[in-house]
Amino acid sequence: MSKLPDPDNHLIQSLQKREQGAFTSLYDLYGALIFGIISRIIEDETEAENLLQDSFLKIWQNIDRYDSSKGRLATWLINIARNTAIDFRRSKYFNQKLKNQNIENLVGFDKGHPVIHPLIETLGLRELVNKLNPVCREVIELMYFDGLTQQEISDTFNIPLGTVKSRTRLALKELKAFYEH
Repeated sequence: MSKLPDPDNHLIQSLQKREQGAFTSLYDLYGALIFGIISRIIEDETEAENLLQDSFLKIWQNIDRYDSSKGRLATWLINIARNTAIDFRRSKYFNQKLKNQNIENLVGFDKGHPVIHPLIETLGLRELVNKLNPVCREVIELMYFDGLTQQEISDTFNIPLGTVKSRTRLALKELKAFYEH
């Protein structure tokens, strides 16, 4: 079975040539998706906007490291955004900010962010994730939609870390197979 050409190839080549217009196109195509991913992990809109800018800066600086043989551009972008948000969430600044928040801000706190749901649906990610084995699906949802790390999943749900990693690997293998068909 031959692979279809990646529709992002031209964009990637233009980015690697440092063409300003390519960066604008990248932002237009993926900005809302990346903001949605970040917003699921960091609820503060101002901080999420700052992290969006940080993510695009990292993407611009590291576009030469993108390897299409390891996955699609969207996956690479999502991972950069997710890791940027998780790193921020673990930072001393973020933890101190949480401690200093007024209790009134926490009452009635709604973690849901509708921005990401239409984007996930548009890309068909939710549909593909729903096809996964239930235990694998749970791990992927916690990692990619809720922003938990494998260690956090292990600790929170009392699942051995090795099991979480195995389920993640199996889920990613299944997702890859879905995308190849």
